[in-house]
Amino acid sequence: MSVNVNRTVSDQFYRYKMPRLIAKFSRCQLQVEGKGNGIKTVIVNMVDVAKALNRPPTYPTKYFGCELGAQTQFDAKNDRYIVNGSHEANKLQDMLDGFIHKFVLCSECDNPETDLHVNPKKQTIGSACKACGNRGMLDTRHKLCTFILKNPPETDSSCVKEKKEKKNRKKDKENGSGSGEAGNHNDIDAPDAVDGEEDDDDWAEETTEEAQRRRMEEISDHAKNLTLSEDLEKTLEERVNLFYNFVKQKKESRAIDSADKEILAEAERLDVRAMGPLILSELLFDENIRDQIKKYKRHFLRFCHNDKKAQKYLLGGFECLVKLHQSQLLPRVPIILKDLYDADLLEEDVILMWAEKVSKKYVSKELAKEIHAKAAPFVKWLNEAEEESEGSEAEEEEEEDDDENVEVVYSSSARELKVETVQPEKAEEDDDLDIDAI
Repeated sequence: MSVNVNRTVSDQFYRYKMPRLIAKFSRCQLQVEGKGNGIKTVIVNMVDVAKALNRPPTYPTKYFGCELGAQTQFDAKNDRYIVNGSHEANKLQDMLDGFIHKFVLCSECDNPETDLHVNPKKQTIGSACKACGNRGMLDTRHKLCTFILKNPPETDSSCVKEKKEKKNRKKDKENGSGSGEAGNHNDIDAPDAVDGEEDDDDWAEETTEEAQRRRMEEISDHAKNLTLSEDLEKTLEERVNLFYNFVKQKKESRAIDSADKEILAEAERLDVRAMGPLILSELLFDENIRDQIKKYKRHFLRFCHNDKKAQKYLLGGFECLVKLHQSQLLPRVPIILKDLYDADLLEEDVILMWAEKVSKKYVSKELAKEIHAKAAPFVKWLNEAEEESEGSEAEEEEEEDDDENVEVVYSSSARELKVETVQPEKAEEDDDLDIDAI
């Protein structure tokens, strides 16, 4: 008897079916004497169930073992898949639903037409749906994922052979081979458009320079979308290197001055926006940093505006720059910090927070102490300015209270306005008089 792969679907005409699990108990003599007999559950039709799910039969069997905390045994030659212990078929069927939802169904369309793509090097398991085209990554926290990473699904040999043949035909076509087996026209399907019925005018329009340029732009945009997901799967270090090379190429091609929007977009694409100022300070700043702050202010503002994390990375990049040009920049640390502050690249609270603790994240602790010591006058100035602003705010509040007791008197005979101070009225004491005391 067959059941729906996704048993939450009650439609009797649901196209995705699988056999119901059949389990039986078998007793076997243990090899170690004095231990008695052990009970094992043999899943008789696991191969048929796994075939309906497009997964190796070892995966659901191992999933049962992970969920039940039991050992599993696989005998692929005899199609025997065993879970230690006594387990009812209905219980295993319910447990199989959990495997199907986690490792078979598409997260977008809930169809069981997915393939697993295992990358043991990056320790990732991807899922691609052939029904809706959705691609995603599986949560690798489940114990079964460790088993899948060590035992990836075998690819179909016929599919691999077909891909290789297709790749060889494409390579021969690019090389211009028109003879031999590689150039056999019987192996290459003619395009549908070449049927002799198309008008010559349409072909002439599509071969213009404008049409070619438009097609190349469409191809490049499509290629960008394809590489987007691939780049995001790379490690943080690799993505930072990609961003570094992008900015470096812009600088070498002398297009850096007007590339601030492109640089921000690339950082967001690679998900390294907060680290952008660290890379920019390395490539755009040198011992002439004071002039370069004015020149590249717009580039840094796109990252640092209202982003305290990016400002912290900018301070880290500044420390690295002082290390490279220590003799020129170390004495000018407070002036440069003030330039960054005046350019709105660093906020007051970020600088004060940085000054509280000496860190050896970017430079040695000794150099970091020297940088903080040189920055002390500027930090002191910031603290005093903050105290003065707080004091002025308190004075303004007092003045506002005093203004409530001032009354402007208008006189037709007076040439100037006359200001009089009105004393607050005293409470009338007549209300409290004792009649008997009169």
